Amino acid sequence: MTDNHASRIAKDLGLAPRSVTATISLLDEGCTIPFIARYRKEATGSLDEVAIANIRDSLQALKELEKRRASILDSLQERQLLSDELKAKIDAADNLTELEDIYLPYKVKRKTRASQAREKGLEPLAKQIFEYKCANPEVTAKEFVSEEKGVATGEDALTGARDIIAEWINEDEQTRKTMRRHWMQNSFIASKVGKGKETDGAKFQDYFSFSESTSKIPSHRILALFRGENEEILKVSVGPEEEPSIAILDSRFVRGAKSPCGIEVKKAVQDCYKRLLAPSMETEMRTNLKEKADAEAINVFVQNLKELLMAAPLGEKSVLAIDPGFRTGCKIVCLSKQGELKHYDVIYPLEKSKYEAEHKVLDLIKRFEIEAIALGNGTASRETETFLKAIDYKTVGLTAPPLILVNESGASIYSASPVAREEFPDHDITVRGAVSIGRRLIDPLAELVKIDAKSIGVGQYQHDVNQSQLSASLDDTVSSCVNSVGVELNTASKELLSYVSGLGPQLAGNIVKYRGENGPFRSRAELKKVPRLGAKAFEQCAGFLRIRNAANPLDSSAVHPERYELVQTMAKDLSRQVKDLMSDSQLRKSIRIEKYVSDAVGLPTLQDILSELEKPGRDPREQLVPMQFKDGVNSIADLEEGMRLPGVITNVTAFGAFVDIGVHQDGLVHVSELANKFVKDPSEVVKVSQRVDVMVLNVDKDRKRISLSMKR
Repeated sequence: MTDNHASRIAKDLGLAPRSVTATISLLDEGCTIPFIARYRKEATGSLDEVAIANIRDSLQALKELEKRRASILDSLQERQLLSDELKAKIDAADNLTELEDIYLPYKVKRKTRASQAREKGLEPLAKQIFEYKCANPEVTAKEFVSEEKGVATGEDALTGARDIIAEWINEDEQTRKTMRRHWMQNSFIASKVGKGKETDGAKFQDYFSFSESTSKIPSHRILALFRGENEEILKVSVGPEEEPSIAILDSRFVRGAKSPCGIEVKKAVQDCYKRLLAPSMETEMRTNLKEKADAEAINVFVQNLKELLMAAPLGEKSVLAIDPGFRTGCKIVCLSKQGELKHYDVIYPLEKSKYEAEHKVLDLIKRFEIEAIALGNGTASRETETFLKAIDYKTVGLTAPPLILVNESGASIYSASPVAREEFPDHDITVRGAVSIGRRLIDPLAELVKIDAKSIGVGQYQHDVNQSQLSASLDDTVSSCVNSVGVELNTASKELLSYVSGLGPQLAGNIVKYRGENGPFRSRAELKKVPRLGAKAFEQCAGFLRIRNAANPLDSSAVHPERYELVQTMAKDLSRQVKDLMSDSQLRKSIRIEKYVSDAVGLPTLQDILSELEKPGRDPREQLVPMQFKDGVNSIADLEEGMRLPGVITNVTAFGAFVDIGVHQDGLVHVSELANKFVKDPSEVVKVSQRVDVMVLNVDKDRKRISLSMKR
């Protein structure tokens, strides 16, 4: 069955069957996607993480299909309904929809109008009418009148017969295929406001009287409509016009609309469509629309999250972090180069003593040798920024440290979380929040993994989409980012380690505990001493963990331990040591990697090894460039139409991008204002954390809405 799966997946995804087969085998062995993509390129043909994830998801979908197929076959076998012909059709079905259509006539149902009619003995009458073998249905129907069976009149008999015919039409496999195609091509989604809901549902005003083709409607509008329906503000319907739909059924089943049998069949057709087919098709359409919208919204979220997680780090520098505030003051903390809390305090530069606050900041910068100031971008941030910029550092012989605004979305979530309580049991949420802001500057990725990705503040309608799919996609994204950057084994938190290939929360906790009891790891090999960390886990995780200044220089690189011997052979062949290969570019150029190709190691791995020897443990993230907002523009009241401002993109959605321009309220650049050309997908031209230049189009101060443009 695996070979069949591989062939099907290779065809569907346009990949080489050999690559798919090898990838499935590696996944079945328990290998992770980052490990396969990085260290098994020869086997997969250098497939990237996206392709490997697609293979994994396709494989899971096919396994679900096989599981359902087996269940259906078992059910039919138990009820002695499984013929060779039916089994062949079930075995040939290549998707769930087709499989369910085949099974529908045999499905165990609750009592229906058709089943009740059969119990009254009306199926022979239905068959005569449906096959047009009844000269006069009204006369024939009288033969089925039976007080005992509950058929009081001939019309009662005809009604029951039509119920049976309606069910036959509804369960006809080809009819459902035809109708499904018609609905897919010609449906509209429409909405109207519920009675008396106009005021409560003001935010859904655009959908009070709305209609759009289901083939053209964008994902964000689908999710908005379904949210309005769930909140009982909107009444939503999906489907094509009724008359053309019934005409399709008439063309299939009505022979002579004015013939006696034709009249009865036509009535059954109309009943079938309105009572059975249309509700069934609408449910399918709604499911398809929701799945499509979920997939697009999740994709937007994933792209935004990746940009945020891969934002440029400041690196190991001592930081003064400030969580700004007016009445409650500015919470300040001093962090070491590794993000350890060294001191905390509160200053009141905006409400009370500006001189005292300035003196305290200067003292802390000098005492803790502060190399950068991290300022949260929340309430009072611009006012606090003005205060900090006005400090005369020269009076105490200091150079002003770089002042960097930090997006604090989700910091409050972290500060109240069990993770924060475990890290800082003796400090309140204000201190924890300031620490999080500072650590986000030092290393955004290491800090953001401690927060539920859904709370970080990127994406759209994240609470409306399929939560299990969203969580799985976000976990894949975080894992991909963590493993592409690499993790310092001796300083990483349990939360960060848990995303390393092959680890997870349990082993991450064991590593931290071992580190606490035995001191820093001196080599990657020492990982094997961690309880429950076996050979497979070591294989999966070792290449993504770094040990700075280890005795073996390869322990600080992305070269996998399974290839240490190979690198040592390269060095030995040149009569040098491994550290010489890492420091001497001319020496590396003299290596002829073709010489080291074997059955186990090919050119892709050898090229990766040479790249890693050139820049061992390199960080793929860009260098940090501090964001500078426009001086004097601190609040929405300072904005004027036509004003040009620098900004940074905080979120990208299907309808545009939100931009922080330093006024505590993000502005929206609608998709139509992103460029001087037509833009279908905003993510094609902008990304989270990107620096942009915008023009103010409109300011609604009452609703706190800012419209911006990036057009030139």
